[in-house]
Amino acid sequence: MFEELLRGWDGEEAVVRFDRESGAWMFVCIHSTVRGPAGGGTRLRVYPTPADGLADALRLSAAMTRKMAVANMPRGGGKAVLAVPELPSGEARRALLLRYGDLVASLRGTYHTAGDMNIAPEDLDVVAERTEFVFGTTGGGGSSGRGTARGVLHGIRASVEHVYGSPALGGRTVLVQGVGSVGADLASRLAEDGARVLVSDVDADAAGRVAGRIGGAVVAPDAALATECDVYAPCAVGGTLDRASIPTLRCRVVAGSANNQLAEPEDADRLAAAGILYAPDYVINAGGVIQLLGLEGLGWDEDEVERHLAGIGDTLRTIYAESAAEGITPETAAARLAERRLSRAT
Repeated sequence: MFEELLRGWDGEEAVVRFDRESGAWMFVCIHSTVRGPAGGGTRLRVYPTPADGLADALRLSAAMTRKMAVANMPRGGGKAVLAVPELPSGEARRALLLRYGDLVASLRGTYHTAGDMNIAPEDLDVVAERTEFVFGTTGGGGSSGRGTARGVLHGIRASVEHVYGSPALGGRTVLVQGVGSVGADLASRLAEDGARVLVSDVDADAAGRVAGRIGGAVVAPDAALATECDVYAPCAVGGTLDRASIPTLRCRVVAGSANNQLAEPEDADRLAAAGILYAPDYVINAGGVIQLLGLEGLGWDEDEVERHLAGIGDTLRTIYAESAAEGITPETAAARLAERRLSRAT
């Protein structure tokens, strides 16, 4: 299965290592270094099979290449997945992260890592004990969630403007699906902007806490897709928008932080046919990359970071304009923008 996945991938290098001590599989996928060293987060997750972990890393690495290009960051795309039999804790977690740090160090700077699912700044502090190629430690840029949430907010404003003629969120209903670090932050910012916020999460307690804090309402997970709203913001796992779920949507805009939101490329056409504006995920969720690379790699201050985060909205406006003018989906327009920037770098 590994061989089949790798043969169908268009990236540069994939490192596969079995960690016998923990039973974990480590996958580091370097999709492109055309614009600079590959950058991308590390995902710690239990997968049905190791091959599912590799497939996730391969898909996410390609998305990181596009994300870096569209955000105009001087980096290529990569991603790492630690596919574990169970989520480790304590000394077992620390030992795994140290061995992972050794793996990143062995790549000698072709891949720079950061946080992703189940990897916090404190975890990256451990990785940094073994390698310098780490962004997002507690002493560095911190959690990328805040930058991601701020960027998504700018993207939602631009998307609402394209559909309704104004970026104002007052009176608009936004359903945030998934209230982890990004979704919870986004929900708060939306409420501050005057939106009516609905929250949904498989963790009912977490959904209730967020809704209570911001004055929002909770929607049951199995009802989220079919709930009427102006904006549906998926902020949890990817692949939830597909041929079965898209017809159930009751929104005008899909704009959220989740990676790989579309189950297959044809889903972009299905959303367009349904009259739903889709903000390509790797465009709207680039705020974490902008935050960490800006603060730690490019010497920006917070004001400069915020200026570039606001640029996510401007990029989406450009993509939507090209989409409308050319009669193509926003996904296709975003891919064209990425390809133009990648071709100029070669």
